[in-house]
Amino acid sequence: MKKTAAVLGAGSWGTTFAQVLCDAGTPTVLYSRRPEVAKTINADHQNPDYMPGIELTSALTAVADPAEALDGASLVVFAIPAQTLRDNLTAWAPLLPPDALLVSLIKGIEHGTLLRMSEVIHEVLEAPAARIVVVTGPNLAREIAQREITASVVACADLAGAESMQKACHTGYFRPYTNTDVVGCELGGAVKNIIALAVGIAVALGLGDNTRATLITRGLAEIARLGVALGAQTQTFAGLAGMGDLVATCISRLSRNRSFGESLGHGMSVEEASEAMSQTAEGVASCSPVLALAKRHGVEMPITEVMAAVMHDGLPVAEAAALLASRTAKPEWYV
Repeated sequence: MKKTAAVLGAGSWGTTFAQVLCDAGTPTVLYSRRPEVAKTINADHQNPDYMPGIELTSALTAVADPAEALDGASLVVFAIPAQTLRDNLTAWAPLLPPDALLVSLIKGIEHGTLLRMSEVIHEVLEAPAARIVVVTGPNLAREIAQREITASVVACADLAGAESMQKACHTGYFRPYTNTDVVGCELGGAVKNIIALAVGIAVALGLGDNTRATLITRGLAEIARLGVALGAQTQTFAGLAGMGDLVATCISRLSRNRSFGESLGHGMSVEEASEAMSQTAEGVASCSPVLALAKRHGVEMPITEVMAAVMHDGLPVAEAAALLASRTAKPEWYV
């Protein structure tokens, strides 16, 4: 029987991934909490609030009722801000088909619990790991919505779950690779947003390519140190979910987190930059829980520590750059 999908969340990535599923031959319904967005997608095949100028496939149907979206779905895809996942899962739980594959597109760490998104899904829904899949990698939504070639990772503790999702979203332009290292894949997706904030600040301050390369490579070292401490596989961070996602998010002007960092570097406050951005920059919210997770496991993450101070403690961006530049020299590889 052909799988059917419900994508919950009609932001840029949710809308784009719903189109990917349609293009892969998976019948898909997109849920939007705003009825006017669903109406526009159905009538005009556009989502102007999040994907202006992009014509969406006519195969995609949008609804404003989660029960309607979830009815009969064998794949349920979550595409909402990380800090809203728990409350939404609690509300949607009675509507979820009992055997559906549960798919997270979300890249973040939950405040308070310090849980990854797959862990939140497991805790709230009491779903086994074999039913929880993570999609991650270099996922700049606008390029994928324009059907530009990209690769991503579908990660599940059970290889069969990853392979099932792989088939559901494999198109001529979207190539998904399977992975069973859910911990590493999720950490790569969450922490790279924080590094992109730092790169954005560096760009706005007029610092050059050497600085950006330094932040990207030392950022990858931070991600890998935390990942290894949490039981991830080292090779994951050399792949699409690690280096691939980090590079795309740090170098692209389409990156929300890099753009947020640039706004700070140009003199905006965190509050002003948040108000100016219509979409969520997950790195802002993830700084504190990622840093807390690092401290819990005794992992040094200097870029994350400085970004958390900028986002939540009022550290000026000029002082942030000075702090990173004044760090004590160390061996390149250390625990």
